[in-house]
Amino acid sequence: MPTNLINPLPPEDERIARLIVDAAYTVHKTLGAGLLESVYETCLCHELGKRGVTYKRQVIVPLVYDGIKFAEGFRLDILVEEHIICELKSVERMENVHLSQMLTYLKLTGNRLGFLINFNVSLIKNGLRRIIL
Repeated sequence: MPTNLINPLPPEDERIARLIVDAAYTVHKTLGAGLLESVYETCLCHELGKRGVTYKRQVIVPLVYDGIKFAEGFRLDILVEEHIICELKSVERMENVHLSQMLTYLKLTGNRLGFLINFNVSLIKNGLRRIIL
């Protein structure tokens, strides 16, 4: 997967990224396509935990807009090691809005790395998208 050559990710982030991809492959190999996102989320978190990776599910992120802090601006599916976002999908095909969503999440949280993972594919490699700011 391509990296940002101007400002590459730290080696530890690359290591964690490989573990996320490996966990997604394991879940998809075991379950296949066609289930709800919540099922994949549960199983992906289980696999991350088995790999010694810390995560939080359904993380509420406050939003500051027009000088006002709103307690619940948006919700991340999974936040890995406090700074890598995983947004899970189980859709027929990924749309540009999904990429826009991830880019906005990264921008608003100040994080650099995110994964869009669509489990509703025959081959998981076709459902993985790594995004780096």
